[in-house]
Amino acid sequence: MSDPTQHLARYAVAGNPVAHSRSPAIHAEFARQCGMAQAMSYERLLCPLDGFASTVQAFAAASGRGCNITVPFKFEAHALAARLTQRAQLAGAVNTLRFDAASEGGWLGDNTDGAGLVRDIEINAQRPLAGQRLLLLGAGGASAGVLGSLIARRPAEICIANRSVDKAQALVDQHANWSFEHGVRLSAHALRDCGQGFDVLINATSASLAGAGVPVSPEVLRPGALALDMMYGPAAAPFLDWARAQGAEPRDGLGMLVEQAAEAFELWRGARPDSAAVLRQLRQELAEAKP
Repeated sequence: MSDPTQHLARYAVAGNPVAHSRSPAIHAEFARQCGMAQAMSYERLLCPLDGFASTVQAFAAASGRGCNITVPFKFEAHALAARLTQRAQLAGAVNTLRFDAASEGGWLGDNTDGAGLVRDIEINAQRPLAGQRLLLLGAGGASAGVLGSLIARRPAEICIANRSVDKAQALVDQHANWSFEHGVRLSAHALRDCGQGFDVLINATSASLAGAGVPVSPEVLRPGALALDMMYGPAAAPFLDWARAQGAEPRDGLGMLVEQAAEAFELWRGARPDSAAVLRQLRQELAEAKP
């Protein structure tokens, strides 16, 4: 008997660890919405720390059509792509691969994190970024992945604060031309001296994941500011409580997760799913799971 799944277009989230990922459920719902549930599958792909490239290549050879990439492989994925979108070039990292044939130019690398974050802030949270003052905490891969998209929305300024100012400055230098083209002031600061009164605070550090405290003073927030942590679930709770206590509007990274997934789905399948419905569903599930 033939395997009914052998003709499915296969997609996956590749990372280590990956068991916790909600991406399979998100993409299954996207496929159902778009009438593609019988045409595609989405799974978790656990990659050995020293075997990312070979694992992804084997997946592509076995009916794989694309992958989302999570930690710690976004820089390795960048190297695997034969072609890069502009936002992936700016980020220097890839979170989405589309396995195009060599005749089509080879694998395409994209970074949907920034577009997902911007859409969650501007559409879901209804906070236009144009003309606003933004504080971005952290200068690692998470910040690099979103900075280009944030600049494109033309805020008045973006301050990047990091434990190592040199690393923050490197990110500023990497985006200097892009920020100049969009008229955005871009600067690097230490976490202890990054200014005050920002309209939007985005925490892209690993502090929440590590259970550490918020690494900046409450003075960075103006009254009513939006304070967003890229983490979600229990990891984000202390940051959200801190933001709420300062009179800010707290927001976790669940919306960003769903919106970046929708960007990837559209890149792969050519259809835009209803991300808002999926986000509502996930928030309800998380609320019901609370003790």
